Amino acid sequence: MNTVLSRANSLFAFSLSVMAALTFGCFITTAFKDRSVPVDIHVSKVMLKNVDDFTGPRERSDLGFLTFDISADLQPIFDWNVKQLFLYLSAEYTTKSNALNQVVLWDKIVLRGEQTKLYLKDMKSKYFFFDDGNGLRANKNITLTLSWNVVPNAGILPLVIGSGHESLTFPDTYETTKSY
Repeated sequence: MNTVLSRANSLFAFSLSVMAALTFGCFITTAFKDRSVPVDIHVSKVMLKNVDDFTGPRERSDLGFLTFDISADLQPIFDWNVKQLFLYLSAEYTTKSNALNQVVLWDKIVLRGEQTKLYLKDMKSKYFFFDDGNGLRANKNITLTLSWNVVPNAGILPLVIGSGHESLTFPDTYETTKSY
């Protein structure tokens, strides 16, 4: 009456339904968890240069260099539904030509089982802090924020902003590079 193929189809459909229910259960048990932790960011050195832009004749733009410290305990974020965290330090500021500028300066991936306490000292920007113009010079409203994406085993990929930031001011003058 029931063939082997029919029974295999029923078993496969039932197994798929059970796995879908378990995956949803995995998601729902951690979906509403607060993933924010306190973050301490400290900037120890700020340097500004005016470099060639190469987008037009005689165009020059600002290039910023930062040395910073970050400390945070990421252990409360990790649970059984978290595979990894994608951390990134971003700078937000306003200029005359743009109401909002966002630049990612540094990033890091923290896997489950790795060291979750961050104590990073004298870190330098991993990516260029480049402004298309002269918006960094004497800018008093630059805010550094550490954010992260939580990569789960099942569920959505939340974006979390750490509860701590650092505001800094760029210098009024450019650093000069001497070439011999």
